[in-house]
Amino acid sequence: MNAAEMVEVVLPGRVEPEGLEVRQGPVPAAGPGQVVVRMEATGVSFAEQQMRRGRYYDQPPFPFVPGYDLVGTVIETGDGVAPSLAGTRVAALLKVGGWATHVAVDAADLVPVPDGIGAAQAETVVINGITAWQMLHRKARVRAGQTVLVHGANGGVGSVLVQLARATGVQVIGTASARHHAALREAGVTPIDYRTENIPARVRELAPGGVDAVFDHVGGRSIIDSWRMLAPGGTLVSYGSASTRDDEGSKQWPVLKLLARVWLWNALPNRRRAYFFNVWAGRALTPSRFRARLRNDLTEVFTALRRGDITPAIAAQLRLDRVAEALRLAESGTVSGKVVLVP
Repeated sequence: MNAAEMVEVVLPGRVEPEGLEVRQGPVPAAGPGQVVVRMEATGVSFAEQQMRRGRYYDQPPFPFVPGYDLVGTVIETGDGVAPSLAGTRVAALLKVGGWATHVAVDAADLVPVPDGIGAAQAETVVINGITAWQMLHRKARVRAGQTVLVHGANGGVGSVLVQLARATGVQVIGTASARHHAALREAGVTPIDYRTENIPARVRELAPGGVDAVFDHVGGRSIIDSWRMLAPGGTLVSYGSASTRDDEGSKQWPVLKLLARVWLWNALPNRRRAYFFNVWAGRALTPSRFRARLRNDLTEVFTALRRGDITPAIAAQLRLDRVAEALRLAESGTVSGKVVLVP
């Protein structure tokens, strides 16, 4: 590849992973207030699995470059940006655009990556880490001695959520298929096999009074059980609709139904709370506050990573031009942690 060229992955429409298009083009220039980041690691999140099916509730029109986040080094600064930022390793939350070797990003959206953390390690905790941290500490406000239920405890967000909760002194019950139970037990988690066990019944055995928080990415009918498993004063945090990934019809409808349930539950006289977590909430109305919170919380996550509270869960590390294989692997449900793409 010529030094003046970049490689990017384009999602042209609703396609199988092999339908993703790897293209070359000129390296973007940094506009006012922007930098160009040379990508060192990006990842496959559940959002891209939904996007290729046209099922992510606010994805842009096809075609576009997916990639929810990235870690890389600043190689160019635009007008209004301190030139000293060049050479800095940074992380950025993008929603789309990360599956490229070079990306133009607003400098205000960058979070420095501390020394001693590798690019792939840092990548495992950008969208996954910020989601887990904010759900635990800004929504559920967990405290030592509490008990929580984490659905998909072996997944990208779930694995970070489990580790941050345990570091806070919280007891964790986690759902996963049987192949992941040994690793969960090693992490101090009590596992439940969602395929063969009755989850509400098992939770009642483990926490007769209910759990203090449930973190539910499944959506659909699961959300009702999650609400019913809460103890008085407990918090449900819904953050996705994985169960509807392969459905047809409106991509907004599953999220709207979740929002309606959350609103209804919170309107009823009870001592429990429900939230639908959206990492982008507040960005449009209060961008400076959103960015300050993101920088603060992701810095906390990186600190936890350096301290050893989080072990980077890299399921696989593949080159960007092997993106179809990476996406297939992420969708297989057979791996723990994050599938990472590198240039």
